[in-house]
Amino acid sequence: MTDAVIASPIIEYPESDGKPVGETDVHRREILHTIETLERHFRDAPDIYVSGNLMFYYEEGNPSAVVSPDVFVVKGVRKGLRRTYKLWDEGVAPCVVIEMTSRSTRLEDKGNKRALYAQLGVREYFLFDPLGEYLKPPLQGFTLVDGEYAPLPFESDGGIISRELGLKLYRDETVLRLFDLASGREVVRTEDLSDVLQQTLARVQQAEEQARLTAEQARLAAEQARLAAEQAQREAEARRRAEAEIEQLRAELQRMRGDV
Repeated sequence: MTDAVIASPIIEYPESDGKPVGETDVHRREILHTIETLERHFRDAPDIYVSGNLMFYYEEGNPSAVVSPDVFVVKGVRKGLRRTYKLWDEGVAPCVVIEMTSRSTRLEDKGNKRALYAQLGVREYFLFDPLGEYLKPPLQGFTLVDGEYAPLPFESDGGIISRELGLKLYRDETVLRLFDLASGREVVRTEDLSDVLQQTLARVQQAEEQARLTAEQARLAAEQARLAAEQAQREAEARRRAEAEIEQLRAELQRMRGDV
């Protein structure tokens, strides 16, 4: 008698929780622009993956063990588009999570999510309250110390340094901005790219025009120098002819005196 083979049930891991990307337009904007800005900043790093608002499953076989960070960064995994992020497949937890928090999500962001991220080994956790509804100050950062989150210190300008990202995060009204510690320059947000490109184009055009004027001035100066050299040569030749003529006249005068 052949033993019956019982197929293992297929476990579904949904790709969406049906919730909106952000609480408000401001939150949605910050989530999307922060993800895009970080993706562009790390575009040349093949083993840094940036995502957000993605279903992150952290326990195999348990679809309810899921969280959807607003923004997260993972080191040591390949880039590429994913439908979900499964910890047991990837083998690496995020090193940084950023939550765009609000009054309606504060309990989860400061409670359950914070405890879960610490348990998963997320080394840095940031909370940003774009509208300044409840979090004082509106931007706060934490680092994992012995399995618990300790506050990251504030810089003199109110920013917070992320050692994991090599960036300083700081608040500009309702906007989260990033400053690159290595280059000493601000990381341009995606929404500001068109303005920056236009400014860069204007500077290029100004530089090209200045180069053209400089080249034209150099050409005119060279032409003036050439004309001056030709004039000096003509004057020198005229002097030589005059001197020769004078010598000839003197010789003729000397000869005439000798005849007399």
